[in-house]
Amino acid sequence: MKRQILTALFTATLATSASAGDPAAGKVRSASCAGCHGVDGISVVPKYPNLAGQNAGYLILTLKGFRDGTRENNVMNAMAKSLSDADIENLAAFYSSLK
Repeated sequence: MKRQILTALFTATLATSASAGDPAAGKVRSASCAGCHGVDGISVVPKYPNLAGQNAGYLILTLKGFRDGTRENNVMNAMAKSLSDADIENLAAFYSSLK
């Protein structure tokens, strides 16, 4: 199991460096995320994670998991279902660029 997780993280990191998203487009797309994760990626609600400064590869892997249903959370599965690969890469670029 650990090997699979490490392989997935490594693959996501390579994918991120090969096709970096557009932080400006990600900022526009992040409007629907702000209610839970904060306008600047810092949540004011402890149960919702901060996204600012997260590793782009991790964010891509996580969002694709929510979108594809391999990672389960009712709210995030619904939110991520409409995201394209480009949306996910742009969101990851935006949030990883924040401090």
